[in-house]
Amino acid sequence: MIWKEDVECADSQALKTLQSSHFKKLVPYIYHNCAVYKEKLDAAGVNPTAIESIEDLKKLPFTTKEDMRDHYPYGLFSASQDQIHEIHVSSGTTGNPTLVGYTKADLSLWGDVMARVLCCAGAVPGDTIQIAYGYGLFTGGLGFHYGALEMGLRVIPTSAGQTARQLKIMQDF
Repeated sequence: MIWKEDVECADSQALKTLQSSHFKKLVPYIYHNCAVYKEKLDAAGVNPTAIESIEDLKKLPFTTKEDMRDHYPYGLFSASQDQIHEIHVSSGTTGNPTLVGYTKADLSLWGDVMARVLCCAGAVPGDTIQIAYGYGLFTGGLGFHYGALEMGLRVIPTSAGQTARQLKIMQDF
């Protein structure tokens, strides 16, 4: 088994084995925990217990933005409401907004993945990061924020806009 520290250096077969292991658990989970996906998988003739590897991804039906809008707000969630710790929403300018709910485990995984991104970009613990992505209902800068915290960076959450202030903060800190 690949440890998370080894993912970046793993060969393609080891990654495929890891992905397959997770995928074999994911499909039955969503089948049993989300009525919308159960219906979609049944309609596509997908038996979730027959998923063997990441190669079976091609058997799954697509999820579209319309699916997200049609089942707004919570129809595509596969976790119960008491497990949802954070909700992010699109602007909804072209219809119902799209909604994503994150469990505590989701947030932890997201922080870990974004810490990897920051590390690959050259950040090291103790560095300072100024996050100028928007904060709010949209996901924007929150992933970088969680990753920076996970990595041990000092975070300045400035959000977007106010260019002169952004530059001053960059120079001062």
